[in-house]
Amino acid sequence: MKAAVIVFPGSNCDRDLAVAFERAGANVSMVWHKDTHLPDDIDIVGIPGGFSFGDYLRCGAIAANSPICRSVVKHAEKGGYVLGICNGFQVLTETGLLPGALMRNANLKFICKQVGLRVATADSAFTTGYAKGQEITVPVAHHDGNYNAEPDLLARLQSEDRIAFTYTDNPNGSVADIAGVLSENRRVLGMMPHPERAVDESHGGTDGSAMFRGLVDQLATA
Repeated sequence: MKAAVIVFPGSNCDRDLAVAFERAGANVSMVWHKDTHLPDDIDIVGIPGGFSFGDYLRCGAIAANSPICRSVVKHAEKGGYVLGICNGFQVLTETGLLPGALMRNANLKFICKQVGLRVATADSAFTTGYAKGQEITVPVAHHDGNYNAEPDLLARLQSEDRIAFTYTDNPNGSVADIAGVLSENRRVLGMMPHPERAVDESHGGTDGSAMFRGLVDQLATA
């Protein structure tokens, strides 16, 4: 299974994400934001956390207009898989690959801590390694992680089983405690928590490992 991790100026979890994929058995290519094409035969694109372009506009807005994001959008439109974490989730909403918007945390403060998540659906390549309703612990580190969706969109996400994770104790004010959402074809996931920071015992827990193992197993046999 081949993964590509996109690197923007200000990305700070790109290597963490690459290591998480590699530990699960993927071959990983690092792709600079000014590149215009993804490597051949890529199965999944990872967009990491950080502060792309210093978040000087809306978070993720400048990164979403980088040359490589045109290829990421085309990859997704052809049915390819994409995982956006934290700032990567913000980029996915700015490209239109995922609906909704990430706003300033409700308490207007940067949050960096371990949080409890509940697996809202196991029906995706990203969550197949978990059981529906399972509770896991994963770190968050964000200032703009308050997920917002209009009532009609929220109802659609719920009816289509596209909410991947919810917070057990909402840290940022996200509507319906949402921590991650899926695209209509279930091949794009955006989430604010950092599973790549929970794949080694030295991280304080390994609850993120099942996501990457499940992804590699699913895509390697697809």
